[in-house]
Amino acid sequence: MLLFNLYKNWLSFLRACQIFFVVLRYVFREAFYRSRWGKKRLQKRPQIQIDYKSTPQRVRLAIEELGPTFVKFGQILADRPDIVSESLRIELKRLQTKANPIDDNTAIRLIEDELGRPLMEIFSEFDMNCLASASIGQVYQAKLKDGEDVIVKIQRPRIQEKISIDLRLMRILAKKFVLYYPEMAAINIVGFVNEFAKRITNELDYKNEENNIRRFTIMFQENPLIYVPKTYPEYTTRKLLIMEKITGISPDNIFELHHQNYDTKQVAETGANALLKMIMEYGFFHADPHAGNIFIMPNNVIAFIDYGMVGVLRPREMTFLADFCLGFVRKDSRSIAKSLITLCNAKFFDEKEELEFDIDEIIKANSYRDVEEIDLADIMQQCINVIVKYRLSIPSGIFMLVKALASIQQFALALDPQISLLPIITPYARNLVMQKYHPKKIASQLYDTLASYIDLVTTFPNSINEILYKLKQGKIHHEILVQETDGLNRTLRQLTYRFASVLLIVGLFVGSSILVVFSDKHDYGRAGLIISTIIISLLLIRMMFVKRK
Repeated sequence: MLLFNLYKNWLSFLRACQIFFVVLRYVFREAFYRSRWGKKRLQKRPQIQIDYKSTPQRVRLAIEELGPTFVKFGQILADRPDIVSESLRIELKRLQTKANPIDDNTAIRLIEDELGRPLMEIFSEFDMNCLASASIGQVYQAKLKDGEDVIVKIQRPRIQEKISIDLRLMRILAKKFVLYYPEMAAINIVGFVNEFAKRITNELDYKNEENNIRRFTIMFQENPLIYVPKTYPEYTTRKLLIMEKITGISPDNIFELHHQNYDTKQVAETGANALLKMIMEYGFFHADPHAGNIFIMPNNVIAFIDYGMVGVLRPREMTFLADFCLGFVRKDSRSIAKSLITLCNAKFFDEKEELEFDIDEIIKANSYRDVEEIDLADIMQQCINVIVKYRLSIPSGIFMLVKALASIQQFALALDPQISLLPIITPYARNLVMQKYHPKKIASQLYDTLASYIDLVTTFPNSINEILYKLKQGKIHHEILVQETDGLNRTLRQLTYRFASVLLIVGLFVGSSILVVFSDKHDYGRAGLIISTIIISLLLIRMMFVKRK
């Protein structure tokens, strides 16, 4: 176990060195081009100006060079206006998950290792050239013995170990960041890193993606216009996923869709309704429904692929979306502000009136538009920007929700420029609100509340007796917990160091004085007395002349 920990620490050290030198190289370039000499060089050599990169561009290039963990991290940061600036978010959205493919022979060997048998025992045909390559996995196409065309996704070798090391370093850096910058605790960078670690760890286990596909299959089993690909759980492992190959037309290929007489308006409405059903009825949705993950099949059927990234909404977040949409339809800024405050779990919010005013300004800025013309995803993003201004904590699922809404809206608008999500989502919102205030649900809540009060009344005397007994026995203890994110920890450490330093200096002064007075050989005592006197004098001068902040 000790050797394993030493080996893991050694790998972490090597990876930390690699990250350090990549970052150092880009930081040096940034510092150079910001310096006087760098600016002169840019002026003298126009060719350099063509290749010159802005700060956000350098950040993106550094992230791409650092590998898949940081690329995924950057993609998530691109949807977090509460953490990074708008210019950096725009650049981070350009991060590519494409990667150089691993050797096909290596990939084939990995597939056979996961299957535990040669390829030809499972497949009648297998294309030895990879179909696509991403940062985490590589994709091949094949045909099973029964003639079914399938997609085979294999994980890159040792990718889990590499990402695990990166996550370990990220956690260390996040804790150090909070320790040295306690004023930035509102961002909750440690929580963000932990959330990212959980998300990417789920993506590394292909069994999770297979479970997601089966869950979506159940959700749309009665909808003939939505097709979810089949999976083969008997062949699926943590590193290998085999699923049905989907053939269809990309929604970006509008010409081909019209050429083959597809009803693009119906396709747009079907796609929008599918995502809204996931969100408003199940609280479980495809988090990346862009055109590359959607195929249009015959009879205007839509098929989603790539179920590795999904979003999960709590009931509170689903209720927020319903209240938000209905509030915007009614142009009720108070209702929208209330839903945002409830979403952020801010029970006592002093700036409610200012928030309502900002929301009202957003409503007025869009009041000239008809309901069908309103960009719901953009409106939600504007409201989130307002919330960020008030430094309220927004659940991470909302950022994924806004991204999903923006993606499906872009997909729908490409097929039908007249479509709008707000009229489509309103019936779902009303239905969700009606469920919230359904008599059975209210009765259930009242019953639970009444049961809680009855339990409180019946247990109250015993609780009081227990408290009094422990008080008499002297067993009442009060425990104070101080969070690491508070600046109090740092202050306490500084006070401890200063107190210890004072004790050492005073001890040196007193001990030296005793040696000088009572010892014949007082050379060491005299030296200690002189040194301690100088230090004490300097500290007194500092206390007298340094201004207090």
